[in-house]
Amino acid sequence: MTDNPWYHFNRRRVATFIVVMVSMALTLVNCAKRGSPTGGPMDSLPPVFVKSTPPNFTTNFEGDEIRIYFDEYVKLKDLRKQLIISPPIINRVISPQGSASKYIEIKIQDTLAPNTTYVFNFGLSIVDNNEGNPFPSFKYVMSTGDYIDSLTVSGTIVDAILDKPDNFVTVMLYEADSTYTDSTIYNKPPLYVTNTLDSLNTFKLDYLKPGTYALVALKDEDANYTFQPKKDKVAFIEDFVTVPTDSSYTLKLFSETPSYKASRPKHAAEGKIAFGISGYTDSIAINLLTDVGNNHETTITKKGEDTLYYWYKPRVSLDSLVFNVTAPGYSDTLQARIRKPKLDSLAFSSKYRNAVLLDKPYRILSNIPIDTINESLITVVKDSIEIPFTYSLQDNRTSLDIDFEKEEKASYSIKALPNAITDFFGQQNDTLFYKANTKEFSDYGDIELTLKNANNFPYIIQLMDKSDEVIETQYSLQETVFNFKLLKPGSYKIRLIEDANNNRLFDSGNYLQKKQPEVIINFPGEIDVRPSWFAKETFELLPKKTKVKDTIQE
Repeated sequence: MTDNPWYHFNRRRVATFIVVMVSMALTLVNCAKRGSPTGGPMDSLPPVFVKSTPPNFTTNFEGDEIRIYFDEYVKLKDLRKQLIISPPIINRVISPQGSASKYIEIKIQDTLAPNTTYVFNFGLSIVDNNEGNPFPSFKYVMSTGDYIDSLTVSGTIVDAILDKPDNFVTVMLYEADSTYTDSTIYNKPPLYVTNTLDSLNTFKLDYLKPGTYALVALKDEDANYTFQPKKDKVAFIEDFVTVPTDSSYTLKLFSETPSYKASRPKHAAEGKIAFGISGYTDSIAINLLTDVGNNHETTITKKGEDTLYYWYKPRVSLDSLVFNVTAPGYSDTLQARIRKPKLDSLAFSSKYRNAVLLDKPYRILSNIPIDTINESLITVVKDSIEIPFTYSLQDNRTSLDIDFEKEEKASYSIKALPNAITDFFGQQNDTLFYKANTKEFSDYGDIELTLKNANNFPYIIQLMDKSDEVIETQYSLQETVFNFKLLKPGSYKIRLIEDANNNRLFDSGNYLQKKQPEVIINFPGEIDVRPSWFAKETFELLPKKTKVKDTIQE
């Protein structure tokens, strides 16, 4: 101990500092306690089913109300997507909706069928009120008869083109009785229904009674249990299904090609009439019925998949033109009112932006069909020296392809002097100038694909990028080795189409015609291509199945 006054002063300062710091710490702790949640760890358990009235698996059900009780407050989430009632009960009220309750109440406002087992499959819709933990796949089952039906039908379902699952696909059984026809699925709900919900490729219809059924699946966009071809994908088994069955069924989901139809034409510009179309076919014919004289010239071009342009000259001095539009199985007479719009000005664009592929021609696009080319007014120059070229007109004469021998890592200029290009109406171009550069061969990669066990020729072979855009298409009558050259680095997919009708196109299915889509086989996985890369792949095809269904033993 010392009598130094500074010593006592410093001790007081230290003591005061400690008291202040402890007080602040306690204050912070208290504040933290006041702001933190109480009640222990976060709840991660789903609700627990307690009971139901009437009890689950009740027989001889005669009421119109069901209650399902849980050990805690629950809510219903995404009920419209998740709840499956089989057979469908269209008129019903289910609560709670937007609030929480310890029970779910179902009020039935339809007349139930006699001697029928009903299943309420709630999917993932039942969740607890606090944390949203789901009570998965809870089913309430009851029968209006003396017993619960117990038979099942199961299988797999995939998209016919992508060969992978699609979510929320409705799978249905229609009773094949005296009232059933092929058109039933367009206007009546099924007897039994289930849903694949989130991205499952398997389905199971259970609690079925013995009988003969039509098996159909829909990507049911309006959730109304009826097939609307313009909106819904469909899958079906051609033959009726007899229950009980030990078969597993494979369903291929597809969009029907819409029936061909042309809408009322519009006078889009002088000498240009636009026809809106659906179900486009290359066999279309547009014939003018109105008498416009003998010097009338026409041509037809296509824009996308929904528009055809009918070009004509010379100008007509009529108020309207009448056309007959025909395609296989279709014929219609349509009228176009003739206004006085201006003639479109001739314009050009390039498919490329200062780049050109080593194995592809340089393409110039025209907004009006091209009539003639004056080759002497077009030049292709490399290193100040003109080089030879050839040209061709593509896409109903709306594309000009200029081809020339290309070297790697080189620069080219393409020039069209005035009047080199004359369009359908006699309009001619101003000066056009484009630059094109090539890369080195080593910037690209190649794929060599060999088919093994290929027996179902002809094949359409499509090379696609990661986003499923078709990059290149090849056709095979008997070849089994295919080369895709000068590919940009990236990941690629390959699919084969069995071209059953030999038209070099993929043909989708048709429900009323009981026609399945042409078979598509996807190469497993993706093929990586790198610079200076040569990927050699073998595509082994499985033996052809004779039926859509595969029989398995339970």
